[in-house]
Amino acid sequence: MANGQGEHAFDYVIAGAGTAGCVLANRLSEDPNNKVCLIEAGGRDSHPFIHVPALVCAALTLKQLSWGLETVPQENLNGRRIPIPRGRVLGGSSSVNGMVYFRGHPSDYDDWAAAGNAGWSFAEVLPYFLRSENNAQYPGSPFHGHNGPMHVGDIKRPNPLNAVFAEAMRALQFRHCEDFNGANPEGYGLRQGAIHAGRRESGVTAFLKPAIHRPNLTVMTDAPIARVIVEDRRARGVEVLRDGKSRRIEARREVILCGGAVGSPQMLLLSGIGDGTALQKFGIAVQHHLPAVGTNYHDHVAANIQMWTKNSQSYGISLKAFPRGAWNVLQYLLARQGPFASNVFESHAVLRSTAGLDRPDIQVVFQPARRNQNLFPLPLGHGFAISVVLLHPRSRGRLTLASADPRTLPLIDPELLNAPEDFEPLLRGLNLARRIFATPAFAPYKTTEFLPGPSVGDDEQLKNYIRATAATVHHPAGSCRMGIDDDAVVTPDLKVRGIEGLRVADASIFPKLMGGNTNAPVVMVAEKAADMILGKTPPAPLHLPQEH
Repeated sequence: MANGQGEHAFDYVIAGAGTAGCVLANRLSEDPNNKVCLIEAGGRDSHPFIHVPALVCAALTLKQLSWGLETVPQENLNGRRIPIPRGRVLGGSSSVNGMVYFRGHPSDYDDWAAAGNAGWSFAEVLPYFLRSENNAQYPGSPFHGHNGPMHVGDIKRPNPLNAVFAEAMRALQFRHCEDFNGANPEGYGLRQGAIHAGRRESGVTAFLKPAIHRPNLTVMTDAPIARVIVEDRRARGVEVLRDGKSRRIEARREVILCGGAVGSPQMLLLSGIGDGTALQKFGIAVQHHLPAVGTNYHDHVAANIQMWTKNSQSYGISLKAFPRGAWNVLQYLLARQGPFASNVFESHAVLRSTAGLDRPDIQVVFQPARRNQNLFPLPLGHGFAISVVLLHPRSRGRLTLASADPRTLPLIDPELLNAPEDFEPLLRGLNLARRIFATPAFAPYKTTEFLPGPSVGDDEQLKNYIRATAATVHHPAGSCRMGIDDDAVVTPDLKVRGIEGLRVADASIFPKLMGGNTNAPVVMVAEKAADMILGKTPPAPLHLPQEH
């Protein structure tokens, strides 16, 4: 890996080596004439918790891999500060996330295009999803790519409790979905993950490692970015902090921000691009008054039903399960197989919680393991849980600076559940989760509801439970919104309004969250951004039939 020494002028400077940064580093450096620099605030992705899929919860909570972000106290969540795990490591959040590959509903992207973002309909972005994907499970499917660098596939030998969950859903007359990235991503079933040969498939393993030895690509780690250098309303490079010193990295063509929904707006604000009045209070010279920077911040909120059981079939550590657990460790060490090769969250359902909706509004995630209430990396004891995820939150918040010092974390106020209508899908979902666990399929497990517990019965009590326990599922987005109106931060070609030579390419540009997980869409955004930056003609739209 290059150490950043030598010349400090490049054609393209990519700020942030998360999912999008790794994709762009690969695609922009494919042309040997392009000199590319990829800069990451964190270190190498060498920690073993990153690469063992079942240790995902441990990776998320490990301080050395995270920024340590949290929200300001949330008024609608009993004043609690909600953790925002974001990877501070090569690969960014793709090195610590849940590895789920789920694009969301096609209509979500059509909504982006309908709002004026030309080129972002599902038919137009699908070719970019296919370009990155390497999926052997659906040979011949026009909804999947088979030759891309990012391996996606089924979880091998999922926990037997997933079949119980499926039986319960079938008993409740829900539709089975064979492919959540296919013609109709609605119903219940197993879901796919970015896991390859028993190890996490991150932005690093899929995109950066194949490009790392190119002489025209420089990768700098442990190099936080202080600001984008703007001169005469053009981005000229970035200032990085490394080894206690400030260093200027010049960009002859473009600077591309890939810091995510937190990092990218923070970098813009530190660079003097944002609300001018607020920036002046911190003594930051205003380069461009763009009040929308940091606004429109939103995330998927979730609440869960947790069950305990003495049955040892679920994932978990116990004396009864010790022989099986020892074998599972051996399985993984010898062959990268078994439960340690799974991300644990193996099944889900994507559903409409009430009649009359044009698409699903909740995700019901089944976890065949007891949810830990501590930081131990593996579940202690046995049980299972259902998390109900609000797919289309109405609540919006904002990110602001706490200081002009780039080492100070920003203030993040998503105003979770500020819109009263956001409670209703969660309530319906929690009631559904209880119905699922009450089906005959789960009866043999003789479970006890641990949370919220039998004493929490009516919807008002469940609302109080949501306020006391709900959190996000780590999909922050929207804080550098793409659009054609005056309140947008970037244009549909991802250029920052009012500044030349500067783009943003990550989840911060989403006008609104898709009803799915964010990693695959971020890969798509970066693939599309690479074509835009290089001036390539976009692939022809794929108008595939959709089922409803």
